[in-house]
Amino acid sequence: MTEPNSTEPLSAGAASAAVADLGWRYLLGTLCTSVPVPSLSDALRVAATATEACADLADGHLRIDLRPDRVELSVQTRSIADLTELDTVLARRISQSLVELPSEPGQQLSRPAQTIEIAIDALDIPAIRPFWKAVLAYQDEPGRSAPDDPIVDPAGQLPALWFQQMTVPRPDRNRIHLDVTVAHDHAEARVAAALAAGGVLVNSEHARAFWVLADAEGNEACVCTWLDRD
Repeated sequence: MTEPNSTEPLSAGAASAAVADLGWRYLLGTLCTSVPVPSLSDALRVAATATEACADLADGHLRIDLRPDRVELSVQTRSIADLTELDTVLARRISQSLVELPSEPGQQLSRPAQTIEIAIDALDIPAIRPFWKAVLAYQDEPGRSAPDDPIVDPAGQLPALWFQQMTVPRPDRNRIHLDVTVAHDHAEARVAAALAAGGVLVNSEHARAFWVLADAEGNEACVCTWLDRD
């Protein structure tokens, strides 16, 4: 049997398709799912089962966040900060291992799996990137240390920070906004909910990759997916 590739990054489309039937979703180079649980003790059981399913690969691929009502699971080849075929295999192993437990990946929760990034518009990204890296105690993603690459929380808990190149100053708008990356099949509902809550559609030119929204005072956020980016 051919061993799954653990070095060649997968496209977003290939990664998403490989786990679509499992309840996992592709979010920013990571496969994620939320497992609902009735208690923290059940969350511990889910975490132990998922870890055992990955065996000696767990440390390099699996991340777990335990709460009394859910377990957030993600897999990624951490050494390259990207997804490989091996990650899709691990997601499948985890899902199969959880079948006997009270809950399974992908069941609906009040807040589905999502990822938040903070974007800063800048005229001179190399001049400001070191400041944000220092003040947040962040670091480069593995394999990504160019002057305009994102920086990340080494503990994997806080939002990544990335820098959007400006060509001219834009004093009439905020220069920091949130990017809310959601599962591709949740995006339109999330945009509709934001608009129904008083939001404004600023730009949908790049949908389905992202929609630019704003609150009633013009503060912006983007709802993002992997679609139309490959």
